[in-house]
Amino acid sequence: MADFKPIETQEAFDAAVADVKKQYEGWLSPEDYNAKNADLAKQLEANKTTIADLTAKAKAYESGALKMRIAHENGIPYELAGKLSGDTEEEIKKDAETLAKFVKNQQQPQPLANTEHGHVDTNDEYAPYRELLARMKK
Repeated sequence: MADFKPIETQEAFDAAVADVKKQYEGWLSPEDYNAKNADLAKQLEANKTTIADLTAKAKAYESGALKMRIAHENGIPYELAGKLSGDTEEEIKKDAETLAKFVKNQQQPQPLANTEHGHVDTNDEYAPYRELLARMKK
């Protein structure tokens, strides 16, 4: 405190005030700090919401891909893959195995041609043509 110099002129006072202003130039006032803090809090909440939405979407895509893979492994049509239920891979596999039992029992390939060779439907307008074709094949 030995080097304290009293301010005796207005110019010296203005110079001291300018030095103090220069020293605290980059600092925020309490009002500015509160406003900036509130703005950052809003941005943080918006980011948390966005993260939650994106995480939910990613989980849904992963679950869909897992169901498709398990459906393919068990011979279930892709149209029915969305019907599989479960949260874990084991639960989905168990459900797929159960559904596959029903799907495999009901799937029989349709015949490509008439399997009843001797029977001709008389009400069928194409019956004469079929008869002619059958005679030509012999």
